[in-house]
Amino acid sequence: MKRWAIAALALAVTPVTMVVAQDWNLTYEQTDRGHLVGNPDAQLHLIEFVSYTCPHCAHFEEQSDAAMRLHYLHQGLAQVEVRSYLRNPVDLAATLVAQCGAPEDFFGNHRALMLSQDRWMEKAREATDAQMQRWSSGPIPSRMRAIGDDLDFHELMEPRGMTRAQVDRCLSDEAKTQEIIAAHEANTAEWDLAGTPSFAINGTLLDGVHSWEVLQHVMDDPSLLETSAE
Repeated sequence: MKRWAIAALALAVTPVTMVVAQDWNLTYEQTDRGHLVGNPDAQLHLIEFVSYTCPHCAHFEEQSDAAMRLHYLHQGLAQVEVRSYLRNPVDLAATLVAQCGAPEDFFGNHRALMLSQDRWMEKAREATDAQMQRWSSGPIPSRMRAIGDDLDFHELMEPRGMTRAQVDRCLSDEAKTQEIIAAHEANTAEWDLAGTPSFAINGTLLDGVHSWEVLQHVMDDPSLLETSAE
């Protein structure tokens, strides 16, 4: 038998073991104040404080999304927690929608809201006096549903597999609303947040860091955390 044929036979009968690296993008946890994704044993524990109506936060999400998921999270280098910062009633409604569904749905919902912010925020900026009255008066569930209706949050979540009824239930969830407000108040009491987005790594709030370009520099050189803490 020819040498190549013997080699082929050996390959046919020798078991092949394949090692598949864990994708830490699929490891989720809901916390008291936000949502976590990534390797719990990672060297870097990053908290992102974001407002859904903040254009700088949407820009950060657009710039950081690929690198964060494909490099820092996928390879287990970082664990990321997103916490909502409430600047106005629209932020509250958007946070209710982001947290609609199971914990593993959050980051997809979060990206959908952030990456389409320019479209639904244009509707918010063009809101009539009557619409703004609906957003600011009456029971909070009614206000949140009005914001969801006027900014097309139902249509935004439809490709995510959510029905209008599901989105309305989330917008009407008074217990979740109070939970989100309490988390925001706890964050502002604990952290001296100068604006959004803001970031903390391993328990240290990064002074003057509000963009992906600067944050990535710190993540790639954790020794800079010592300078930030001084």
